[in-house]
Amino acid sequence: MTEKQTILTAEGLEKLKAELNELRTVKRLENEERLHEAISHGDLSENSEYDAAKDEQARIEGRVQEIEQMLKTAVVIDNSKKRKTQVELGTTVIIEDLAPEFEEDKLQEYIIVGTTEADPFAGKISNESPIGAAILGKKTGAVVTVRTPMGDHQYKITKIK
Repeated sequence: MTEKQTILTAEGLEKLKAELNELRTVKRLENEERLHEAISHGDLSENSEYDAAKDEQARIEGRVQEIEQMLKTAVVIDNSKKRKTQVELGTTVIIEDLAPEFEEDKLQEYIIVGTTEADPFAGKISNESPIGAAILGKKTGAVVTVRTPMGDHQYKITKIK
């Protein structure tokens, strides 16, 4: 069985490495201190501080393992030297909603990223999201239909950067 690749931008890779470093060097030590403090209070069977510290320890270790796996399977996308003729991972695209509910939603700008980095509120959408999947591989001027929970929407690709 092959492992699923983790598609990242160079920025996303650096953020994951920084988070992993923070978890290993800072968060683990802080949690260890909390555990020792909680243990020093005595009876662990009724010690909510100890339970909370153990839960936090499990969360930290789970996240460390998750990031290590992502880094192990990471594929960094670099479109800096490519001509931007079609939508692909790492490109910035401006799309026009052809029937916007609100006028301010008519033009939307997104960076197409892998699922790990997706953050729609920061303008980063996943290549697997409905809009991302619909516009991937398309050229400027293309009109795509995207099925959403609110019904079908049509978008026109106005610019690829």
